[in-house]
Amino acid sequence: MSGLLLGMVYGLAAGLLIALAALFGVWWERKVAARIQLRYGPQEQGPYGLLQTLADTLKLLLKEDITPTRAQVGLFRVAPLIVFTPIAMSLAVVPFAAGWAPLDIEVGMLYFLAVPSLSVIGVLVAGWASRNTYATIGGLRGAAQMVSYEVPRTLAVLSVVLLAGSLRPLDVIAAWRPWWVPLNLIGFVVYLIASIAELNRGPFDLPEAESELVAGYFADYSGIRWAIFMMAEYGGMLASSLFGAAVFLGGPALIAGPAGVVVLVLEAIAITTLMMWVKWTFPRMRPDQLMGTAWKVLTPLALVQLVLVGVVLPWL
Repeated sequence: MSGLLLGMVYGLAAGLLIALAALFGVWWERKVAARIQLRYGPQEQGPYGLLQTLADTLKLLLKEDITPTRAQVGLFRVAPLIVFTPIAMSLAVVPFAAGWAPLDIEVGMLYFLAVPSLSVIGVLVAGWASRNTYATIGGLRGAAQMVSYEVPRTLAVLSVVLLAGSLRPLDVIAAWRPWWVPLNLIGFVVYLIASIAELNRGPFDLPEAESELVAGYFADYSGIRWAIFMMAEYGGMLASSLFGAAVFLGGPALIAGPAGVVVLVLEAIAITTLMMWVKWTFPRMRPDQLMGTAWKVLTPLALVQLVLVGVVLPWL
């Protein structure tokens, strides 16, 4: 199979996986939020409200796709794809099973951290192309936030790379040991918080703060393009949860065979649920608190994690 055809197959598979994750994720988040707020959540469409998200998707597909008169039309229309594509690409290196990943490359760990960060370009373009002051401010906030939180996130993953002695995700899974979990606990917490911030989810959702920016960088989007932004958010949660479950919690390395894949999925669902719980529990941060958390709290903690791993490495 040629590289182009293989890439098309992987791209289609990633798109379908993210679409399914968004359908389930929106329903699950509504249920989690409802439980926190002592409500029932979706319950009318289908059993337990399972078809509610599908009904919402059909509504979005049928809604008019509006482009503001003063917008930079070409960039405005392509921005959602610029945000979505890097996130879909990041799924290619996730080790879904011991010994198998869709794309097995020697620098897969670096690939996973670097490629999704290209979404910041789409965020900037979406805000600027709208020719809307609120959208532009949201785009600038999103870019600053995403770039800042990449630093502690990368440092957190580096501790696992040092233990495995490789940037290849499959090597990390092969080298993973249960005692890595308590050793890398600080790194995992830093990775989790930084991932939430990079996805612009609460309490780090300043780029789309409804109370002041009216949805921020995608304030002027509607219909299917707005849905693509939402798919990118839930796709990012899916990728971050699967990758974190694999390299920090062992995922497929815990149990051999197909059962390992089931463990990976269950761990990923648990991490995703924790992300949702954080959003619906903690209040939104101020901009100075947001940036201070990245540089004054998470980055030093990630460096402490690296020191701990450095102390342990000579004894291995």
